[in-house]
Amino acid sequence: MLNRPIPGSNLKLSSHTQCQPIGISPAAPQTTTGWQIMCMTIALLSGTIRTETARAAAVDVASRQQHFQLSTDTSSRHDNSIQIAQNTTAPATFTNIQLPNDLNLPNTGSQVQITGRQSITLQQALDIAFRNNRQVQAARLTVERDRQGINLAQASQAVRVGLSNTGITTSGSPLLIGEQPQIPGSTSSSTGINGGITANYTILDAGRNQSSVRAAEEQVRFDRLDLVRVEQLVRGQVIAAYYDLQAADSAIKISQASVTDATRSLNDAQLQERAGVGTRFDILTAQVQLGTANQNLTNAQAQQQTARKNLAQILVVDQNTEFTAADPVRELGTWQYSLEDSIILAYKNRPEVEQQLSLRRISQQQEIIAASADSAQVNLVGSYGLGKSISSSTAAQDNYSVGVQLSWNFFDGGAAAANTNREKVSQQIFENQFTTTRNQIRFQVEQAYFSLGSNQKNIATSAQALRQAEESLKLARLRFQAGVGTQTDVIVAQTNLATARGNNITAVLNYNRALANLRTATVLPQ
Repeated sequence: MLNRPIPGSNLKLSSHTQCQPIGISPAAPQTTTGWQIMCMTIALLSGTIRTETARAAAVDVASRQQHFQLSTDTSSRHDNSIQIAQNTTAPATFTNIQLPNDLNLPNTGSQVQITGRQSITLQQALDIAFRNNRQVQAARLTVERDRQGINLAQASQAVRVGLSNTGITTSGSPLLIGEQPQIPGSTSSSTGINGGITANYTILDAGRNQSSVRAAEEQVRFDRLDLVRVEQLVRGQVIAAYYDLQAADSAIKISQASVTDATRSLNDAQLQERAGVGTRFDILTAQVQLGTANQNLTNAQAQQQTARKNLAQILVVDQNTEFTAADPVRELGTWQYSLEDSIILAYKNRPEVEQQLSLRRISQQQEIIAASADSAQVNLVGSYGLGKSISSSTAAQDNYSVGVQLSWNFFDGGAAAANTNREKVSQQIFENQFTTTRNQIRFQVEQAYFSLGSNQKNIATSAQALRQAEESLKLARLRFQAGVGTQTDVIVAQTNLATARGNNITAVLNYNRALANLRTATVLPQ
């Protein structure tokens, strides 16, 4: 954690501090008294600064702990879509976000050695990702940062109070140049303490302050929508990585089964040769088939290690732990909506659509702020001052003033008009991007929907092909053992069986991927 000192927190004067001005003799009681009063005033001002700093820090902490409720004039469809999006994501806690310190690199091989292995389900992987993923944490911190922007914008609408012309002054004449007094030490001088308080409040600003607050609130709304978008993005990354790990695990099982089948075929070929009904060619062919199966197994193991590390990287866990998939490969449900209903559901729930509208509303408020630059501004001002001479017995004097000030920058070389026109063009850009985003969302839904339907058919086809390939291998072995078949028939049947097994696993995983893509595209829970 990077800690910065609060401004003014180090301003501290001890009550036992002796304040002695340089070059002033202790024999001058009036001047010494003036400097003592100056020191006392500085101490009081320091205490005031510390008090206000502590109070500001307390208010800031309290504001962080309050739940922010954004109230905007939106349609019922707008509110319902955001409510659905919030219900489908993990609850986001913005206060007390602690990021681990990763500014250290390991120095020895033992520090990066894999020492633990944990089997997790897909839901557990999603929970870990929402808690650890840096993209999600950055999106949550962005919401918290821009929430402070609302407080900053609201502060411009409040009364501003401060000190002015406050201090201790000592004046006299002459000192170096001019006619010197005849009597030494009779130089005329006076010491006084002055203080003033000013207050300023903006009565009329052509809507600048109000638009600043609305733009800040809309920015927070945009950030919350972006948090939903990032969570959906991370959700898709975790699901894809988990299915890739399942595919790698299944590839190892298929390769191990191929090694077992090839080993059996090699044993059968050797038995046939010993019995005098086989040839050396059959043995060599079986050995080649076994070597290929072992090579495929080695490649599958390497892919499995890569898939495990990819999942661990997305989950942002320690470098010494790897994960294995605990869920079996199976169909994970059905889709209950038609294509048309799926598209409408995506339009309703996707945060990207609302983000473009939010950016357009921010630009509208920025247009008002830009247009107000050459408009009149009216402020209510007031001040109160107090002065007291220390070197004389004159009574303290005070004064006050209250008034209304008008400021109007009626000619700025066209800067206000240029900024206004620029915001109008920005609104057109966001409207154009809205159409592009809408078309992209529809394409994503259609692509996932068509993929879901095709893979659902492929599951049934591949399951039937798998049963036929298993039966074909049994018959090829029986024919080879009976002497009416060839080793080539057995090898072809083994290859077809391995292909059928892979096709069946691929169809199931692609179906699950398409189903997950549909749920992500429509922002529905997995």
